[in-house]
Amino acid sequence: MVEPPQCLICRQSRRHLMPASMVRSSIGKLIQANHPDWNDRSYICLDDLNLYRSRFVEEVLAEERGELTNLETDVIRSLKEQEIIAENTNKEIAASMSFGDRLADAMASFGGSWAFLVLFAAGMSVWILYNSLQEPKRQIDPFPFILLNLVLSCLAAVQAPVIMMSQNRQESKDRLRAENDYRVNLKAELEIRHLHSKMDMLLTHQWQRLLEIQQIQTELIQQIAQREDPADP
Repeated sequence: MVEPPQCLICRQSRRHLMPASMVRSSIGKLIQANHPDWNDRSYICLDDLNLYRSRFVEEVLAEERGELTNLETDVIRSLKEQEIIAENTNKEIAASMSFGDRLADAMASFGGSWAFLVLFAAGMSVWILYNSLQEPKRQIDPFPFILLNLVLSCLAAVQAPVIMMSQNRQESKDRLRAENDYRVNLKAELEIRHLHSKMDMLLTHQWQRLLEIQQIQTELIQQIAQREDPADP
């Protein structure tokens, strides 16, 4: 006489038994972890199967929460460990400037200000008025003010290279700022792409888990409907 199949978990012969071949592989792995003798020829009753289904769903939800926590930890660690590439170019340039560079910048800054124009106009006016109103013997630079023209020519000859040096240094500053902005923007773009890839992988993984849970719920509903069906043999 052939013995009726028994549930591997509760060791009882019941009406509703499910063969191992019809049990979802993920749930089968969970059963096999607790019962190593679980194989393709084993049976399990619906009560025990539903119990393992509940455990599987609980583990999936706990794992999802753990993955989110690990993701937050990874983000915090990456923020702490990654090197910040943004630099203060002004400090870097200021540290490499010599006394002559600072003097040239100061002279160029003063030469391009209203203070210089006002002082220059006032000094030239005083010079012209003094030499125009004094007697010829007391005039330092009589008309046509050759000495004044010489001073103005020397001032222009000195001021032009100073302004060019300051402009060249300003171009170097702009170039360093542009390179620094490029590095920052490039890293930001790569980080955003990497973050999008992580989010896509996480969402895909979660959708797979949710689909599996939904399939388990559908199986449970179908089994409940079969139990309540009076035509069930």
